[in-house]
Amino acid sequence: MTDTLRDQLLSLGFKAAPAPERKPGKPGQGKGGPRGGAHGKGRPPHKGGQAQGKPARTQEEIDLGKAWALRAQKEKQERIEAEQRKQEEARQRREARAKLEALLQGKVLNAEEADIARHFEYGGKIKRIYVTADQLKALNAGELGVVQLNGRYLLVDAAVLEEAGTIFPQAVALKVDPNATAEEDPYADPRYQVPDDLVW
Repeated sequence: MTDTLRDQLLSLGFKAAPAPERKPGKPGQGKGGPRGGAHGKGRPPHKGGQAQGKPARTQEEIDLGKAWALRAQKEKQERIEAEQRKQEEARQRREARAKLEALLQGKVLNAEEADIARHFEYGGKIKRIYVTADQLKALNAGELGVVQLNGRYLLVDAAVLEEAGTIFPQAVALKVDPNATAEEDPYADPRYQVPDDLVW
């Protein structure tokens, strides 16, 4: 009784069952059907419908891109506004200079015989205008003043100087306060009022 059931059946004349016939599969096809499932061609399915080879942008990257775009747009607008202000200021200066030039027609008191240099500070530099002895007294008393126009320093009376200041304040080169101290207007000191050609 040591024979197995299979051996006993074979001894009684039964034949062994034939082995099942294996069907050849397609190349590259494993046990689990076609590679890659229903997608075919061995390519893995796309995730989330994103284009292949283009990684997804994070929300932080999107926000940063928007911030840079807004900053660039703001800087561009600021440059445009600054240029517009610059052009407007230049236009206003041209108009003010033209009005000042019209105002000074026939009102300039510079004398050809003037030989006394009156020094004064203007634009951070020491300037001078030549006046007569009488004009020097009137200038230091505040009765006269100096206006700068087109690079020239023009002597005018106090009323014209006041009007020039309302039209174009930057053009007022010298307006003397008769009550000013020597520290406020040091060039009013008589030692500065000498002819330039005088040799010491």
